[in-house]
Amino acid sequence: MSGGVPTDLLDRLAAVAGDPAARPLLVALDFDGTLAPLQDDPTASRILPGGVTVLAALAARDDVALALVSGRAMGDLHLLAEVPAGTFLVGSHGVERARTTQFGLDRDVVELSHEQADLLSALGARAAAVARGRDGVWVETKPTAVVVHTRLAEPVDAEPAEAEAIALGTELGVGTLHGKDVVELTVLAADKGTALQSLRHELGAPVVLYAGDDVTDEHAFEALDPTDVTVKVGAGPTVARHRVADPAAAVAALEALLRALDEADGT
Repeated sequence: MSGGVPTDLLDRLAAVAGDPAARPLLVALDFDGTLAPLQDDPTASRILPGGVTVLAALAARDDVALALVSGRAMGDLHLLAEVPAGTFLVGSHGVERARTTQFGLDRDVVELSHEQADLLSALGARAAAVARGRDGVWVETKPTAVVVHTRLAEPVDAEPAEAEAIALGTELGVGTLHGKDVVELTVLAADKGTALQSLRHELGAPVVLYAGDDVTDEHAFEALDPTDVTVKVGAGPTVARHRVADPAAAVAALEALLRALDEADGT
């Protein structure tokens, strides 16, 4: 292990870096809990300083494509993530997509039908009722989804709120994603795995490196190929082939990848 990065992952990163057939390499990463330590206040989340530096260096390479794949709404993700121009941003678990430019975001347009818009409005009202009277439970509205957050709540409030939110999703027949201290109810079906595979095919990336910490990242791990590099950040069951302990170790793994790429170039 070096810098918190297990030897098996270091060896895999070196192998990918040394393989010309693995270009372009798509480096795709979750945000909260992967590059940015988890915060009770979601607006306080920031990528670790070392992460900002290594992402900029990776994005500067012609043979690497960089993407953030998050459950956050696109506006929040763009506001909080300090990423270089050219980075692909996938928000709301794959519903929203954009690419950063020097002048802002080049966004794909997401449109709802009248029925979907009405359903989203109903979800918001019903989710507000789930949160009402429960300390620390709050509701976020996204362009295509409603999210019940329970990170700030005690178990006596969090557990029934999550159960009721899941039941609401079943009742209304909407997509339901149950992650760490969140239940997201969406009127447009999407998941990180489908979004990631779509992006890799558009880019023609033979190999993807994906790192994430949440239950929703398992969709990405499951969708990727055996030749891809999947990294679970933190504890918990996973189908990822590698694991690191925390965001600092995830950043260290990216730094190891950058060094290996530079060595492969002879620089």
